[in-house]
Amino acid sequence: MDGHTPMMERLAALHPKKIDLSLGRMQALLAKMGHPETRLPPVIHVAGTNGKGSVAAIIRSILEADGKRVHAYTSPHLVRFNERIRLGAPGGGELISDEAFEHALSRAELLNDGAAITVFEITTAAALLAFSEHPADVVVLEVGLGGRLDATNVVEKPAVSVITSIGMDHMDYLGDTLGEIALEKAGIFKRGCPAVSAPQRSDVSDVIARAARAAGARLSAGNEDWTISSENGRIAYQDARGLIDLPQPRLVGRHQFVNTGTAVAALRQSDFVENPEAFETGVLRAQWPARMQRLTTGRLMADLPNGAELWLDGGHNPDASEAIAGTLADLEERVSRPLFLIVGMLNTKDAVGYLRPFAGLARHAFTLRVPGSQNAFEAGELAERADRAGLSAEPVGSVRTALRLLGENWRFEPPPRILICGSLHLAGDVLAQNDTPPT
Repeated sequence: MDGHTPMMERLAALHPKKIDLSLGRMQALLAKMGHPETRLPPVIHVAGTNGKGSVAAIIRSILEADGKRVHAYTSPHLVRFNERIRLGAPGGGELISDEAFEHALSRAELLNDGAAITVFEITTAAALLAFSEHPADVVVLEVGLGGRLDATNVVEKPAVSVITSIGMDHMDYLGDTLGEIALEKAGIFKRGCPAVSAPQRSDVSDVIARAARAAGARLSAGNEDWTISSENGRIAYQDARGLIDLPQPRLVGRHQFVNTGTAVAALRQSDFVENPEAFETGVLRAQWPARMQRLTTGRLMADLPNGAELWLDGGHNPDASEAIAGTLADLEERVSRPLFLIVGMLNTKDAVGYLRPFAGLARHAFTLRVPGSQNAFEAGELAERADRAGLSAEPVGSVRTALRLLGENWRFEPPPRILICGSLHLAGDVLAQNDTPPT
């Protein structure tokens, strides 16, 4: 994992399950720690299936452009565990140092005193402790899984609760229908606190609206209370307070327009932004690794065909792949190139549903086993599912093998467009191989 591996292995032994949704263990530890969750700056709490990380990154970028110091807690990490915890500072925050992280985590471990607790719960407690002891103006807190019983759902009065796009994922924990999943996500709503939802399917938006009413939260819903649209290379955000003209985000893809709108809606509800120009600056600066990220430098470049494009995305469910496929179709319309996929996925995911949107768009897929993961499809199993999704596919041993096969055999024009996709675990491995650590 990284330099914290020995401590993580020790903490992992405290609970037999990696995921066990419950607030009891978290609340007990926070009480022993003196309730750091009550000593935080105002909190923007973000849940959802797709877009959580991007929305959190855009919110943070806009706030930092406004001169705010912003703590941020996100998951999972891609290369180093420290990526999950960002401490706010003037001019922009920084990932928590190894020393500060180990100090907070050691204190949490000591106070937990061997009690059963998951790694996510104890690291979340350590993050809240670090946030409570470092000055900042805002905390952006991303839900790990679900919402109602997630370890982050311990802040009684968030400044605003945000629900991004809802899709089918983690059904073994959250439910078998979109409505059940949406209800779990909406469990972060709090009485008297503003809430924001991204545009949703009508059945999902109905569930979220009912949950907001039941919780006594004031909901601002996408496509009802606010809208986002694009025209002439700009995007327009509109709500009851007026119009904000914005640039297209630096993050690639039309789905990022909706994520931008969701972030702006959250900030309009919380009234944190004082300088209107911060919206434009923040949208242009926002970055989030492994979300349609183009890799242009690094070790993997030597394996590419001359002139090829290399892209990386960690989305892993059918809704994510529909958005990715739409982005690739837009790229194809602007600059036509043959598309190749390099895919690895966990066997808990709907591989056929994920790969189906690429049929007719991708010329060929190379499938592989996600390195270092116990719950990954074997390369051959994934190739069979790609075939069922309508894709030409072949299993390979690694990302570099796939790139070298293309690099050694490509003799055509134009050069190809290559997307590595299907798993955040795979994306992290690629960034590590390429020596492009997230910052």
